[in-house]
This record gives sequence, structure tokens and C-alpha cells, in this order.
Amino acid sequence: MVKSAIILAGGKGERLRPYTNDRPKVMVEVAGKPILAWQIEWLKAHGITKFILTVSYMHEVVQEYFGDGSKFGIEVDYSIEETPLGRGGGIKKAFQSPLIAGEDNVVVCNGDIITKLNLTNMINNHLDKKALVSLLLVPYISRWGVVKVDEQNQITGFEEKPKLPYWINGGIYLFNKEVEPMLPEMGDHEKETFPKIPKEKFLGFKDEGFWRAVDVVKDKSEAESFLETGKVEFS
Repeated sequence: MVKSAIILAGGKGERLRPYTNDRPKVMVEVAGKPILAWQIEWLKAHGITKFILTVSYMHEVVQEYFGDGSKFGIEVDYSIEETPLGRGGGIKKAFQSPLIAGEDNVVVCNGDIITKLNLTNMINNHLDKKALVSLLLVPYISRWGVVKVDEQNQITGFEEKPKLPYWINGGIYLFNKEVEPMLPEMGDHEKETFPKIPKEKFLGFKDEGFWRAVDVVKDKSEAESFLETGKVEFS
């Protein structure tokens, strides 16, 4: 059973301006709620009740909204970075929270993701296979439409933002506690920690459900479309 999550929530979100002029990226509203609120709601639906939020830029906005988590039916602790530590350093610092003391496995998420993927299946796979790290893999969707041509270079059709035959890092992980000593004090876990994980203990988990990392205004619009209608309308 996995009950805890570390959420990387310190980003400035400069590509989302002006929405981030007065708040950090994770607090940008999508369909009436902050990105982080949607993510916590999703995690809670899959049994996660304890959250460590790694915060930095305008962290007071996050703290004012979520408090200790009690009004959302969860527990929240804050790992405040006065100096940015990088994602790997942020995760390592968050592991020191007493809220997750004694936990064998923890979900780790980039805080700018809105998804409806089945996290429970990913957790069960991680536990069953006794992985050290499980990494969510999502389809690579082209940001552009593609043009189909025949051997004579005659146009035969168009396809709007197709699903390409590749998988990308979905920014959602499961970490066993044995990974914590491998994390850097400052730096990125993908560059400095993942190369140390034995390949038989490092698993990918594929899911083709709705997933968006809200990096630019276009992502925000597409996520809102899905949350409001259940369908994605590409902008």
C-alpha cells in the first residue's frame, strides 16, 4: 500500500505568464482550480493521503491555499527550498519529512501535471515486481498536425496532432526508500540517480489515458477542455 506523495511544486512557470505573475506555476487555475489541486484530488482518489510539497518561488501562495491539508481530508507538509536544489535535491530533502517516516514506497510527481491515468495499476505493478523505481510512460503526441504524402509526393491527407510511435517520461514516479541515498543533494534525479538503478529494478509503466504537463497556455486550454467536457480540443 502506498499512501504518500512528494510533489515538486517550486517552479516559476515563466512560459505561462501572465498567469504566473502573482503565483507559482502549480497554482495557475485550470477549469476553476489550481493545477496542484487537481493533482492532489487525483492522487487522493488512488489512496494517497500524505503529501510533501517541495516549494520555493512564492511558496506562501501554496501554503495559504492548502494549509495543513485538513480541509481537503489529507495531511500536508512543506519542504521549503530557500535555494533551488534541482528536482533530485528537492526529492532528497522531502524524504526527510517526518510525514513519510517509515514509508517503503512513495509517489513522486512533477507538480504541473493534470491526468486521469490509473495510478492504482501502476502502484500494484511497482509493488508486485519489487521495483526500486517505476516511471510513467505516456504516448508522444505531436504538437503539430502531419501531412501524408505518397511516393510521388502527392498529398493524400492530413492528421491533426497524431500519436507517434514513441513513449515519453510522464513525470510521475514511484520510488522505493532505498533510492533516497542515491539522490543528489543538489541536481537532477534523471541525470544523477537513474543511471545508478539496476535495470531489472527500473520499470516503465505505459498508460494511454489523458495526461497533460501544463507548460504553456496552449496546454492549459487543452487541459481545461478535457476537464470540462471529457474530450481534448486541440488549440
